[in-house]
Formats: sequence, structure tokens, C-alpha cells
Amino acid sequence: MARANEQAAAALQEYAELFALTGGDAFRVRSYQKAAKAIAGHPEDISATDVRAVPGVGEAIAKKMEEFLQRGSFRQLDDLRGRVPEGVRRLTRVPSLGPKTAITLFEEFGIDSPAALGEAIAAGRLDGVKGLGPKTLANLAKGVEQLEQSGRRVHIGVAMALAEQVMASLTAERVAYAGSLRRMKDTIGDIDILAVAPVSVMEEFRAQPYVAEVIAAGDKKTSVRTTSGIQVDLRVVPAGSWGAAMQYFTGSKEHNVAIREMAVKKGWKLSEYGLFEGERVIAAESEEDIYAALGMQFVPPPMREDGGEVRAALRGELPEPVRLEDLLGDLHTHTDLTDGIASLEDMVAAAHARGYSYYAVTDHAPDLAMQRMTLDKALEQRERLAKLQRSYPGMRLLHGTELNIAPDGSVDWPADVLREFDVCVASVHSHFGMPRDEMTRRFIAACENPYVGIIGHPTTRKIGKREPVDADWDAVFRAAARTGTAMEIDSYPDRSDLPADLVRLARHHGVKFSIDSDSHAIPHLAHQRFGVGIAQRAWLTTDDVINTWPLERLLAFLRP
Repeated sequence: MARANEQAAAALQEYAELFALTGGDAFRVRSYQKAAKAIAGHPEDISATDVRAVPGVGEAIAKKMEEFLQRGSFRQLDDLRGRVPEGVRRLTRVPSLGPKTAITLFEEFGIDSPAALGEAIAAGRLDGVKGLGPKTLANLAKGVEQLEQSGRRVHIGVAMALAEQVMASLTAERVAYAGSLRRMKDTIGDIDILAVAPVSVMEEFRAQPYVAEVIAAGDKKTSVRTTSGIQVDLRVVPAGSWGAAMQYFTGSKEHNVAIREMAVKKGWKLSEYGLFEGERVIAAESEEDIYAALGMQFVPPPMREDGGEVRAALRGELPEPVRLEDLLGDLHTHTDLTDGIASLEDMVAAAHARGYSYYAVTDHAPDLAMQRMTLDKALEQRERLAKLQRSYPGMRLLHGTELNIAPDGSVDWPADVLREFDVCVASVHSHFGMPRDEMTRRFIAACENPYVGIIGHPTTRKIGKREPVDADWDAVFRAAARTGTAMEIDSYPDRSDLPADLVRLARHHGVKFSIDSDSHAIPHLAHQRFGVGIAQRAWLTTDDVINTWPLERLLAFLRP
């Protein structure tokens, strides 16, 4: 995503939130939110001269964005920032806490932060307050705890965008990110960057506009806090030790302890400078050389979690994990027919540019009422897709749907409608708080529907915003394996769903997977790399992932 687009969209989203807090018209709030989404998902860099070309951006919003692009804010945003107390704005970050309640808590109880809210709930100060029953207070307390946890870490999409921005800003012979980001963890605490560069790169780093505070400065390591609050550590390493440094600073700590112990048993020493026997350098320039010298297969970074990979690599039994280039298509995407930003034609063209063999369009089904989908609209889209197919003879276009799994496990359409779709993804979009046994039955019923091929974003989590649903995943995965229903690895970075631990559990039960982008805009198609990272952390191979399969094998799997 273009940086200017991201910042402009964030400003407009903030304006929408402040406008809502001050009692602004709900229709206008939605129009601001929709425009922010469109700007964030626009594939080209916006400028003051062409912002009107973005779908959903009318004259009034365009003027605000033009001013923002010129000076970093706009008059109406400045005005609302002055009118809405910072304490109220802080409170609205708590999941499930609406603007009216936030204003009441601030004005009547002096509660001006999530921490103060947590303390007030714990002390019983809000017991008996009208509109704040025991269940509501319990949910708010949980939201405060969730916010505190998420505040210390960010999802991989945020971290990756920042790491790539930092690397692009540095003058270096060689530069790369390491740490938990390279291991493709779904949340990241801080970012480690390694560089082969002159010492002057440290001064260049400290002078960047994304730096808010210099925590520590030196010739070999500099740590900064960025304007987004994330710590970034930059280390300059010798060119001859690049491989050893990347291995050491990628981690995990437990993985590194295991292989250092192997080196010690051989009478060697392994550090960030190399693998040594006395003063003799055995290996240092490449990670592959280090693992080979220890008698191991190379261990891909996402697998370095001390989860049996060291033993497997010593035995030559480490599987070849699925790679991004193995994916032949995307089976969960949206267009502007429902909540996507781009048109069907633009999404298909972008998919073709990625070299896919097949591509599924899976707009929302009608039970997600806010999307205003109808069967007639779906059938009209199918006709448009069939016409588009003529222009893309090398890429099979699949017409799909993202169904809604109701509390009883049923889905939107009857069998005679479902059988006409190429792909049916079924997802939970409501009633997230159902008891464990009921939620489990809900998923099992969806798996047992012969037309459901994939369960979308199964835990329904939104990192930092919504906790996973509670289900007996062993039972769900047994049902999925029995019915031949794939589990999705939704690659959208604030979902990363299924997470790697549940992917491993599902694979143990014989479940297959689909690594999808859940794209709502053209730039989102690139999110599949995050899903591949999850798959690698769970040791998945191409045999486990249905959208690495040739078209005929895929369609045979998806057919009832």
C-alpha cells in the first residue's frame, strides 16, 4: 500500500470516528469510512490532482484530502480534535465500547482511559449504573485487557509495512529484517533490521521522518521508537558474517540454543559472527553453510521454533514447506458488489497480472444483510464473469460465494442454488459469543453441508479487536477431515486465521487447507505471503494446500 494513501485514509477514518462521537449523521459517517477504505485500497499513489479518481470520493471529501496532502491535516479534522476530549477518544479504542457510553463515562465518572475504566470496573464503581449490567461490564473488562495486550504488539501487516519502509530508506550494500517478523509470527513486538553498510547509515537512520525517539545510538546498533510507537533496532554487521548474523538474530531463542548445543558437542562455537573451531571459521557468510556444517538440512525461518525441526533436519526428514510461488490461485476475494473496493473487472485483471491459473470471486451472500446481496445480483455477476473469461483463456475464473454460517449451522441458500457455484466458502460473521458446545455444533453442521468446500477465517478473530470464538477444535477438525471440507488460512494480516497452532492440530486430523487473501482491494492480493508464512510455521506442504493443486484436482475436491 502506498504510504500517502495509508496516511490519508487514516486521517479520514479518524475524522469519521470523531464525527460520530459528536453526534454526526450516520450516513455521512459511513460515507467517510467507505471513502477511507477506498483510498487505502487504491492501487496507485493518490495526489492532490487525482484524488477525485478514487471511487467513493466525492467533491467534499476530495477537498479535505487535497488539504491533507498539502499540509498533513485538514480544517474540519483539526476542529473536531479540539472539540472531542482525548480521554473520550482513548476510551473508544476499547472493543465493544461505543461513543455514547464513552462520553457518559468521561463526563459523569471522570474515566479518561482504558486503564481507568479497568480500575473502575474492578473497584465496583460502575455496578448498578443504568445500561451497564454485569455482562456488559465483564465484556468491557475483557476489552480493556485485550487492548493492553494488543498495545504491546502489532499484527504482521503493520510490522512488515514498517520494516519495508525502513529498509527502503537506508543506503546499504545489503539489508534485511530478522527476528519474529522473518519467522512470520502473526504479531510482532519490535523489528530487527540487519545491514551491511558504512557507519554513516546510523545517522541516516536516526534522521528519518518515521523516527519519533532515539532510544540508543551506537556504531553497531541503534534503537529508535517510530511515530507508530514500534521499536526498530538497526544493526550493522560485517559482510563476511552476514549468514551467521541472520541466523542468530532471526531466532527463535529456543531454536538457537538447540543448535548452539550441537556446535558445543563438536567442540565448536556458534555466534552472530560465525561458526568457529578455535580461530578457524567453519561457516559465516551464509545460513545454508552453517546448517550444512552442522550436518542439517537448511531450516526455513518460519520453522525455527524448537518444535522438532532440529531433529527432523538432522535426519534429513524436514518437509519441503509450501512457498508463495506454489500457489496457483486465490479462492476467497471480494469486489464492489458487496464490501470490496475494486470492480470485478479490475480484480480479475490484477489476479491475472499475478500469474494465477485460477481465481475465485466470492462476494458475500444475502444473510450478511449490510451487504444488500441478492440472488439476482449473484447471477448477474456470474454472467459478467463468464463474459470476462473469454479475455483470460489461461486463467480459469471461478464464481463463488462467501456464505454466512447461522447459529444453527445452516447457510444462506438452498441446495439448488449452492450447487451452481464453483466455490462455497462458509464463515461465521455473527453470534460470536455462543457457548463452546453450541459453536462446535455450528461448525460441524456447516462442514456436513455437501456444498460447503471451505470454512472461512474459522476462529473469526480480529487481532487486537476481537477474541477467537470458543469451539472444540478437535471435534471440528475431525468433522472437516471426514467431510472433505478445507479450513482456510485467511491471510488478511489482522485475521491470520487459522493461526499456526490450530493449523498444526487440523493437519494432525487430516484436514486440507486453502491459503486465501480475503481481498477487498487490489493491494490485498499480496497478503497471501502472510498466509504462506502461517502454513510454513505449521509445516504444510503443497499436498496439504488445495490452491497449489492443478485445477482439475481442486475442482474434484470442491465438488459435493
